[in-house]
Amino acid sequence: MALGAYGIKRPADVLPDDVQIIVHYSANRDATTSFVVSQLPANSLLTPHYHQGNTGGANGVEILGGLYDLQLPSNVFAAKGIYTIYLRPVEIRTNIIDCGILASLPNVKGLVFDLNNVPAAYRSRFKPHSLVGYRIEYLQTTGEKIHNFFRIVTSNFYCEPVAANLTNPNQVAPRYVYTNTETNLVFCTLTPTSAPSNNPNAIPFIGQPGQNVIITNTFFNPLVLDIEMVDHDFDTLAIALYGNQSKSIDDGIYTLYDLNSPNPNIYQQYDLYEVRDQFNDQLYEIRANRGNNIDFSKAFNQIT
Repeated sequence: MALGAYGIKRPADVLPDDVQIIVHYSANRDATTSFVVSQLPANSLLTPHYHQGNTGGANGVEILGGLYDLQLPSNVFAAKGIYTIYLRPVEIRTNIIDCGILASLPNVKGLVFDLNNVPAAYRSRFKPHSLVGYRIEYLQTTGEKIHNFFRIVTSNFYCEPVAANLTNPNQVAPRYVYTNTETNLVFCTLTPTSAPSNNPNAIPFIGQPGQNVIITNTFFNPLVLDIEMVDHDFDTLAIALYGNQSKSIDDGIYTLYDLNSPNPNIYQQYDLYEVRDQFNDQLYEIRANRGNNIDFSKAFNQIT
């Protein structure tokens, strides 16, 4: 405290609708070209935890913050391989209608967006004050994003254009005024928009009319999870080492049982047999996996 060091990290209480889930899949870690990238619906797979009676908040009403359940659909994560899950703030893609100024405050510059050009699912985010803190990134005409360049929204309100006479009476420039009535136009102020005091002519770039932009929230930091789907984990390896086993002397069926007590289930079965030559000398001892050809008469509780 004496050094001015305060905690600046807070648990995220973001809603699933504000999150995008991107999944990158490759068969192994050496694959550099053969991979699949897809997007999953966050609102059905990401579930926030809520306060309980003993955690201090309103029971089942207030989001606990920072703690979420992420479901992995079996139809997506069925294949063996490496899955990289990328959770990032949702991207709102639209374009700038105008780079205007306020009629009453000519020094205030900002971007004007038309809600008709915003995907319907995200239009509610453009209500007054709702975009404060959002980040705006810019795309070039080629579609490539301008690297490491962004602006932060400081305010947003509904607006409407008004005609304002300039010094030359023959020229008219569009300016904007705020309105309390809901319109399809939103005026956003950004930072930085003013020139530094040591170079008044260096006006910061905030975009240009018609330019495509990406608007994202800053509610949480992007998160990357690395998941590897394999045939065996610690539990299945423990079955082979410590689980119950049986060997049928009559037919040579070797059975492994899971760790479910007191009713172990058949986990896997093998055929045990020998390979001998024409002189009946033993050549090999074979253990062959029976696959789905399970003999359920070898159930542990039944044979014991």
